[in-house]
Amino acid sequence: MTNAFVEDLRWRGMVHDIMPGTEDQLNKEMTTAYIGFDPTSDSLHIGSLVPIILLVHLQRAGHKPMALVGGATGMIGDPSGKSDERNLLDEVALEKNVAGIKSVLSRFLDFDSTAKNAPVLVNNYEWMKNFTFIDFARDVGKRITVNYMMSKDSVKKRLSGEEGSVGMSFTEFTYQLIQGYDFYHLHKHHNVVLQMGGSDQWGNITTGTELVRRMNVGEEAKAYAMTCPLITKADGSKFGKSEGGNIWLDADKTSVYQFYQFWLNTSDEDAEKYIKIFTFLDRKIIEHLIVEHHEAPHMRHLQKRLAEEVTTFVHSKEDFENAERASNILFSDSFKQDIKTLNESMFLEVFEGVPLAEISKADFDEGVDMIAALAAKTNFLNSNGEARRALKENSISVNKDKVAEDYVLSTEDLINGKYIILNRGKKSTYIVKVGS
Repeated sequence: MTNAFVEDLRWRGMVHDIMPGTEDQLNKEMTTAYIGFDPTSDSLHIGSLVPIILLVHLQRAGHKPMALVGGATGMIGDPSGKSDERNLLDEVALEKNVAGIKSVLSRFLDFDSTAKNAPVLVNNYEWMKNFTFIDFARDVGKRITVNYMMSKDSVKKRLSGEEGSVGMSFTEFTYQLIQGYDFYHLHKHHNVVLQMGGSDQWGNITTGTELVRRMNVGEEAKAYAMTCPLITKADGSKFGKSEGGNIWLDADKTSVYQFYQFWLNTSDEDAEKYIKIFTFLDRKIIEHLIVEHHEAPHMRHLQKRLAEEVTTFVHSKEDFENAERASNILFSDSFKQDIKTLNESMFLEVFEGVPLAEISKADFDEGVDMIAALAAKTNFLNSNGEARRALKENSISVNKDKVAEDYVLSTEDLINGKYIILNRGKKSTYIVKVGS
């Protein structure tokens, strides 16, 4: 085993808490470790990239990664980091979400591999579905005291009324026991001795290690925990959000272009942190990029490499190249000349993933004012009021030329006879297509 696994994670800023003995265990032998993924949606957003990357690092270091999709725990809802009770999902929605998450995880971890340390995908519904309440209360509930469960931060915050909390139901109170039992089950049946996750999961994970110890003896009782920090942004805003909401790992939820732009627009301070966390570049390359960036920050070397690496990892090299090309044309000083060199086929390829709305030729011929072009006719912006404010702020452009509220789109604005490019500021781009 490599001794550099945890050391490398520490350098990357990916270790928050680690239980004593964990590093020795990882250095001693091939270790099976798991991370759980909550099926609150049918996809995963970039907040889930860190645990995915942790599992990939784990496998590259010679260990065996396991991804658990919470088909059972998803029916209850994890109270960690939440101030109120979550709505419970029905089985149909949950099944759809579990399938979607499995599909996403399969892009990063080869569950069909025959390697000795091949990744494994499990669903805790499989071992929880026939577990009766009486059996659970006797076999699991008996092992952990209420005092122990009450000591967890996720419970204390909810019961103390912090952050607008409205208390906690018995359903959510039992969550840490069920997650703890997952660890025990995987320990018993798959020789899993390490659970990893975000720092907000430390309480749930350590309940699992405690349960393993109390339900086993000797060597059979060894269980370890390691968490990574929750990712933050330097300006205090929430990581993983854009004007359109979450940045998802599926192109049908967040286009490749939007995904690429998210990383490209990272601040200097965040880029220096994210290049270590979200890429697999080695230390020497990253340190060189940081020095290069400090010498010429206006060149945005860090952001460009970060966007390239993450877009290629999540999507593909070809997707990255298309997004980069679109970005170069969209933000070039010779935009009007460049855009005219593209035929319709290439235009669509370059702008693939950029939000597009169609306006009928009849409506267009009658004249489309800018407020309608931004809101009612396209839904690019949420309301006429938002469109009016953007225009008054002088942040709206038609084919890169600033326009005012009284501007009316005309045939002179059409590219290839049917397309118009709208921009709101430097970061938001939309395409209007005029139908036949």
